[in-house]
Amino acid sequence: MTRLTDSRLANVGATTLQTAYNTFHDQFQAITGQAKRRFETQDWGGLQEDAAARLGLYRRIVDLAEAAIRDLLRERLDNKLIWVSMKAVYSGLIARRDDWEVAETFFNSVTRRIFTTVGVDHQIEFVATDFETPPTRPQSPVYRVYSRITSTTDLVTAILRDARFAAPFRNMAEDARLVAERIDAQLEALNTLRTVERVEMVKPAFYRGMGAYLVGRLFSGSQSFPLALALIHTPEGLTVDSVLLDEDSVSILFSFAHSYFHVDVERPYDLVYFLKAIMPRKRTGELYISLGYNKHGKTELYRDLLDHLAYTQERFEIARGQRGMVMLVFTMPSYDIVLKLIKDHFNYPKDSTRKEVMAKYDLVYRHDRAGRLVDAQSFEYLEFSRDLFSPELLEALQRDCSQSVIVGEATVVLAHAYFQRRVIPLDIFAREAREATACAAVVDYGQAIKDMACSNIFPGDMLLKNFGVTRHGRVVFYDYDELCLLEECNFRRLPPTDRYEEELAAEPWFHINTNDIFPEEFPNFLGLSGSLRAVFESAHGDLYTVDYWRARQDGIRAGERAHIFPYQAGQRLH
Repeated sequence: MTRLTDSRLANVGATTLQTAYNTFHDQFQAITGQAKRRFETQDWGGLQEDAAARLGLYRRIVDLAEAAIRDLLRERLDNKLIWVSMKAVYSGLIARRDDWEVAETFFNSVTRRIFTTVGVDHQIEFVATDFETPPTRPQSPVYRVYSRITSTTDLVTAILRDARFAAPFRNMAEDARLVAERIDAQLEALNTLRTVERVEMVKPAFYRGMGAYLVGRLFSGSQSFPLALALIHTPEGLTVDSVLLDEDSVSILFSFAHSYFHVDVERPYDLVYFLKAIMPRKRTGELYISLGYNKHGKTELYRDLLDHLAYTQERFEIARGQRGMVMLVFTMPSYDIVLKLIKDHFNYPKDSTRKEVMAKYDLVYRHDRAGRLVDAQSFEYLEFSRDLFSPELLEALQRDCSQSVIVGEATVVLAHAYFQRRVIPLDIFAREAREATACAAVVDYGQAIKDMACSNIFPGDMLLKNFGVTRHGRVVFYDYDELCLLEECNFRRLPPTDRYEEELAAEPWFHINTNDIFPEEFPNFLGLSGSLRAVFESAHGDLYTVDYWRARQDGIRAGERAHIFPYQAGQRLH
């Protein structure tokens, strides 16, 4: 083949990456676009398969793109001038796309693979987007507007009809009446006008698990608030199961502990900024992640961190709570993200390997998180100024994490780290919260264990310190080194003994296999006492029984699917 000039090679390389990104986009949209039909036909298994396929899609296409670029550039693979030109050409090629920001991140993914970039390289990466404002204009708004509303019931009926589901409603008129009652009550509670002036509803529905959600916002007088209709598909037909009318409830719906939505939208930028308007406390990156654009969400999270570092005088410090046996966790006091590094050696009795721990985090990434498993985004080769780290943290990094960190004279490089949202460890919350609040958290702790069990997850280490409480009061799980699939566990009853000395002995009087679990022992190590233990056992005493766990396993093996509701029982309409 005739040797191409550097400029020509840059053009061919940029076109190659554009083609690869087009492939990713088309396949992502094809998978996402199936969600509506899956919901209408109650094809829950197909939805689960689609979710798994979409999660693996990005890595697969980036692998192919990397191989194609290596084959194209060959001995000029590390020629930075070619890559600078390639980036410029690529930027021009994607300038008319409606998803330009996601396309930029795709380019970054390939360059970071090839150069194993430490920190960032502004020449060959889109560290900040090339476009200060969107390079294209939407052909139509991402939302549909409802005005000149005759009654709240008619409004809800119009919204449901415009969703154009192929499946029939069980009783649309009754659902519309119940939703209208809740909306009218909210208007009264906010002391606003008695009528709705305007509603903006996102055109496509959001699909996740066994639910579909119609999301928008409602205006009345000087007030506006979110409006989200949660739909389920029962054997009798579609029904509106709940209506969410406040920022906190909708924020929980889009929680970092839930799996990603499938929503068929061509301009994710417009959708993200619409959602940001009704959930202003959500980070832009978290909203992209919730829509399945998790790689670009990572880009936005990193940009958010850089913005924070530019205006803070704080330092990274070891996170509050009991020190982990497997992970070193640190944060900044005013920043609600924690960074987690795998330690070089694990404290007794932990016997996992680094590879096994990473596999657990990958399992959580691929699995249904049931609103209880905190999302963890993996980052490589992040570079920070050494001055940003407290002396205590620097000492711990050098002592415990030499495989994950490089501490230099002026910089600290994190070779591999996980970002997670910071929550209050449940053991601290239980000690410091008012008794009623602590009791409510402990009850939700039991429900979190049950929700995970319904999605085929056993947390392994069920100590309070491995769970946390979000700002909404929900209990979530964040320590994954002993997590496993529920179906892999062997739940056993304690063998009887006639000797009292055996019961008091430090070592068991019977043989225990690796996956053996004895629920009767749970009360001895959960760390609950007094009123907290009493309220937990009143609500969730069945967790101490082998029968409960085996029943969950039987249901999973029989193909039973449980819908984990992302709202409280009191918010349900029926």
